[in-house]
Amino acid sequence: MLSEPRQNSDGSQTLPNTGSRTHTVGKFLLDVKRNSIRVRHADDAARSLWETTPKYPFLQAAAADATFREYGNPSGSFEVTDKVSFLNTFKSIDSTRSVDPSTLIIHGILSGSRFEVTFRLTFQALFDNQLQFTVGLEGENASQFNRIFLRYASNPNEAFFGFGHQLTYFNQKGKVIPILVQEHGIGRGLPGITQLVDLKYDGAGGNPYITEAPAPHYITSQLRSLFLENKEYSIFDMRDANFVEVKLFSKAMTGRILFGRTPLNLIEEYTTYAGRMRPLPDWIHEGVMVAAQGGSLKVNDRLEKLIDAKVPFCGLWIQDWAGINQTDAGKQVVWNWQLSLKQYPDWDKLLKKLAKYNARVFIYMNPFLLQEPCSPDNASCRNLYEEANQKGYLIRQNGTAYVYKNSSIKAGMVDLSNEEARNWLKNLIKEEMIGKAQASGWMADFGEALPFNAQLSGNADPAVWHNHYPEAWARLHREAIEETGRGKDFVFWNRSGFTQSPAVSTAFWLGDQLQTWDEYDGIKTAVVGLLSGGMSGFSLLHSDTGGFDAAAFDKIPVIARSKELLMRWIELNAFTVIFRTHDGLVPEISAQIDTDKETLSHLARFGQVYKSLAAYRKTLVDQAAKVGYPVVRHLVLHYPNDPNVYDLRYQFMLGSDFLVAPVLDKGVETVQLYLPAGEWIHLWTGAKFDSEKGKWIKVSAPLGKPGVFFRDKAVFGEHLVTELKALHVL
Repeated sequence: MLSEPRQNSDGSQTLPNTGSRTHTVGKFLLDVKRNSIRVRHADDAARSLWETTPKYPFLQAAAADATFREYGNPSGSFEVTDKVSFLNTFKSIDSTRSVDPSTLIIHGILSGSRFEVTFRLTFQALFDNQLQFTVGLEGENASQFNRIFLRYASNPNEAFFGFGHQLTYFNQKGKVIPILVQEHGIGRGLPGITQLVDLKYDGAGGNPYITEAPAPHYITSQLRSLFLENKEYSIFDMRDANFVEVKLFSKAMTGRILFGRTPLNLIEEYTTYAGRMRPLPDWIHEGVMVAAQGGSLKVNDRLEKLIDAKVPFCGLWIQDWAGINQTDAGKQVVWNWQLSLKQYPDWDKLLKKLAKYNARVFIYMNPFLLQEPCSPDNASCRNLYEEANQKGYLIRQNGTAYVYKNSSIKAGMVDLSNEEARNWLKNLIKEEMIGKAQASGWMADFGEALPFNAQLSGNADPAVWHNHYPEAWARLHREAIEETGRGKDFVFWNRSGFTQSPAVSTAFWLGDQLQTWDEYDGIKTAVVGLLSGGMSGFSLLHSDTGGFDAAAFDKIPVIARSKELLMRWIELNAFTVIFRTHDGLVPEISAQIDTDKETLSHLARFGQVYKSLAAYRKTLVDQAAKVGYPVVRHLVLHYPNDPNVYDLRYQFMLGSDFLVAPVLDKGVETVQLYLPAGEWIHLWTGAKFDSEKGKWIKVSAPLGKPGVFFRDKAVFGEHLVTELKALHVL
């Protein structure tokens, strides 16, 4: 340990850590003692933004060997086993060094049974409200370590929000969150169903904590916020009442501590790094994006029904544009990304018909290529798998192309670390999807399955690329639309994502919910996902109307949405940013939007609600682009000082003016909701509710009238009432 100050060659001074000292780092204040660190901000110096715990070591490093077992059908779920060989634990802080007014370097010792190792913790004020920290090891033994553990203080009543698309819980205090992109599972703990899926599909049932779009980021009820810049797998453990532990599968950790006076301030700071989603094109606000499939006759039949029922729609989403495969799970798209003239011989005629109604066509794509896409009677079929495999554009394992499994489908996955492969796939999008199919947008599905033992281009590290792949996948599509010269007119929507996906994607959806009412994987998770995702920069987020996953046993429906569930999901999604329907995995067993006149009329009615909110929603989309605020918001963003809102999961705000409490239970015609402080108008009756400090209320909510309120005298609330009365919806 140093006994006196040492002058360094760059003019900085290294000080021995002999007692408490406060260092100014930009606008941040760092209180450093021999065994502890606390971070504050000059604009609110009484509040701790981050601090170590007196009872527990704040830093550890380990040497470990991890096994990432990929499982499930579809592939893309991972079981991680980590065997630690040795662990070194924080011993002391020995010195501090101010490099410049914005940078402080702290050195200290981690002790272990084999040897000691020096750690270097650097704090740098990148901006007034962002303090970057970097943890690394130095010395001859440093290279033996490949895990970093960071432990710091929390309070027992501190609620944690964010972590990307979390689907079961909004407040993650008491939970362990794995930050690993993967399939979110089928059932996710739903008794009976999860176990059956596990048995039939190699453990694909999942659990409440996995997601296709995680983010190593949170905001707490005490206005503390931290995120990691690392792409490697990490785990945030909040089970202990008094501390958080972050485990990172890397030898160096980089993250940021944020300062803000409100949760919205913290989202604004975070999205300067994560990126902000660009505004949606105006046409998407014109109505419902309606799913249609099954060939020309069926698509035209649905289109005629929409027109006759006066459903406002922005276009048809035809996911089977490339053809259809019958698998043991249901009908699935042919993963060979070119228009199937066998399925749609009059495609151009359909586009002209849609144009008469100012409507567009949307399609489907994923990063996989079907191994055997071409039937013997289709001489014009371009075998994309064979083409990519011969060029070396597919992810490889043990020297051969990695085989992705989905039900009975086998496919290869394009290696996006390979620049030539990226350009090849991007040109395919421009030529086949934008050019020949003339699509205005598409679902950019999947992106979760990159294996940890993959062989990538240029020896890229799959441990880094696994979580990065969704970012690269979204960037590929963004580049494709921008290179047309009219990128602002297209929309693609991703389900997979990571920290910086919002910077490049144009929209997200929440993956494949079950067609059920439950809180594990059904309609309720669609609401939770909207709320959690919005906290982590996924500002333009929606769900499949009606859910996706369905199942039958010997043609007898086991999981299939009822008419009531579909109608309630329609009500929910009319108050989100994109209103898109889905026929589901097994359309013939599930209620559809045109099953009967009542359902179609219900869609038309809430299509009008969605369209009437267009002007307001555009202001929210613009706000998302400028400062990162989500369109759909948890109440904590506007009522951070009301602890009653912290654990709310099933109600939300649309911007700051509307409060929505959808009906999420079967056979229920009332809804109980928490009404925060203020004066609120009930949309359907015009009744006024005064809530001085916030209160619970129960209101009537029959089909067609979910719980919807707007602030008294809110301009857009009054505008919505006027519009809906003119349309005879009210």
